[in-house]
Amino acid sequence: MPLFRVIAILGIMLFLPSPLRADETATKEECVVKCYEAAATIISQGQEEAIRLIGDPKGPFVWKDSYVFLMDLNGKMLAHPMQPELTKYDHVLLLTDPTGKALFVHFVNLARSSSSGWVDYMWPKPGKTTPAKKTTFIYRVPDHDLFVGAGVYVGGMIY
Repeated sequence: MPLFRVIAILGIMLFLPSPLRADETATKEECVVKCYEAAATIISQGQEEAIRLIGDPKGPFVWKDSYVFLMDLNGKMLAHPMQPELTKYDHVLLLTDPTGKALFVHFVNLARSSSSGWVDYMWPKPGKTTPAKKTTFIYRVPDHDLFVGAGVYVGGMIY
């Protein structure tokens, strides 16, 4: 059934408007679609090719002000197009946001327990150093110990 969901989401993508200007803001719906697309890439093309594509800052998984990243269930960052240095660590579970939230622990726990969902935290926008409120969709790749995530920056007050 999860593979059917991936295929259905990819079918829906055919009816979505083409990407807009790069300076526009990504939507939550786009994050979900891009995560399903990345999962389908892992399933169809393999983990190594997916790491190459997801890790490419000019690749198909970077759009507007968002991007997809790839992790395993042990907390290892396998691909991150904006901060590739995160892939150098054995795991990123000890890293926290400015509020002290262990966001990567939340990602792993969500991927293990629910397979998908949203996590709120603080993270700098691409090209910036000041953290902003962000919510990220986490999706566990069916039949793999991997998950992908993509998020949107949320305006308004910092939590």
